[in-house]
Amino acid sequence: MDSVDDTGLETAPVWAVFGDLMAGLLGAFVLILVGVLVVQMDLVANLESEVKKRQQEEQRRMALEKALAVPLMSGRVTLNNGRIGISGSVLFAVSSDQLRPDGHQLLKSLVPPLQVYLGERNEMLMVSGFTDNQPVSGSNRQFADNLELSAQRSLTVTRALIEEGMPASRVFAAAFGAEQPVASNQSDSGRALNRRVEMAPVPKGAQAP
Repeated sequence: MDSVDDTGLETAPVWAVFGDLMAGLLGAFVLILVGVLVVQMDLVANLESEVKKRQQEEQRRMALEKALAVPLMSGRVTLNNGRIGISGSVLFAVSSDQLRPDGHQLLKSLVPPLQVYLGERNEMLMVSGFTDNQPVSGSNRQFADNLELSAQRSLTVTRALIEEGMPASRVFAAAFGAEQPVASNQSDSGRALNRRVEMAPVPKGAQAP
């Protein structure tokens, strides 16, 4: 029954007002609950995607290690985060872009396993040249700077791989000069580590970073 106030007007019963309030609170709670569930579903989906991505990366790493087992055991090739590293001293003399005979033989030994690996995954091989931060030296002074030297070295390695059977459509060159050092350039040992060539399998169409 509706109540009547002092002015004689009818007012809504208390239970009706309470019911409206509870309905509003229930609606707000449902909206919050739906929002929380959506966020949780997104988090689960992102977590599953990240786990799958890491599993794929681990499988790639293990497959690459298996393909390069022999050269890795020799110690002249390293593998770090999917990047195959070769010391510059193994491939070239200081400030030179001419392959050493041993360096050429090493590249030759890498072609068969890399061809199989790239073919199975429809990937390409990015060959990157790096130097230390010391000015280019030598009597011929044929290179303007370290960037030009690293570019010519990566091209030399790329051409050697193609010469030994790597399809030209599967490999491309990139140059970074003294950028992206892996050690300090303040010591001879650090500079030696920075003078290197790296090869990394990448999806077709990928650009150098």
